[in-house]
Amino acid sequence: MSPRRSYDQYCSTARALDAVGDRWTLLIVRELLAGPRRYTDLHADLPGVSTDVLASRLKDMERDGLATRRRLPPPSAAFVYELTPRGRELLPVIQALGAWGGPALGERRPTDAVRAHWFALPLLASLEGEGLVEVHLDEGKFHLRLGAEDGPVYGEGAAPREPDARLSLDAGTCTALGRGDVTLDQAVRAGRVEVSGDGTLAKALRGD
Repeated sequence: MSPRRSYDQYCSTARALDAVGDRWTLLIVRELLAGPRRYTDLHADLPGVSTDVLASRLKDMERDGLATRRRLPPPSAAFVYELTPRGRELLPVIQALGAWGGPALGERRPTDAVRAHWFALPLLASLEGEGLVEVHLDEGKFHLRLGAEDGPVYGEGAAPREPDARLSLDAGTCTALGRGDVTLDQAVRAGRVEVSGDGTLAKALRGD
């Protein structure tokens, strides 16, 4: 394993960039905030990264205490990568970067890859309450764990159990919510978001 490169500056920002400043590292963190992921799944959801670079970044993250690698129990026995508590502390960093980068999104370019769950973290920052929310976009489904203090904060696909609320909306509205251009209450009243469910969280998100 190659030695870690350093800016050699006695500055907390420089120290942080020593660990996460390399290309792809923070996007790997974004994926692992969904919970343990196999190498092949990470590679599939990081279009454009080479296998060598992905393997190198994961090793660097293990060395720096941001991620660990473990074997799943039988019958799977596959290896997965997951964030350490130190790695999970990067959630607000990812969300802040997403908020800062939101205005640069503009129209989707023909060359832009997209995954439904890439909308999860910006949307998570715009919602309040606690519970499991399933989100339906034209691009696919993902689920959010509002108020989660540890473990995965979102996941790909349908919720693993009956969610406390379901949101149906388009990607443009999801982006607008994440950027703060519109509140959920405004989007619901404008018919841009459909909230279904009879529980406390669903009623709160609807503003009942």
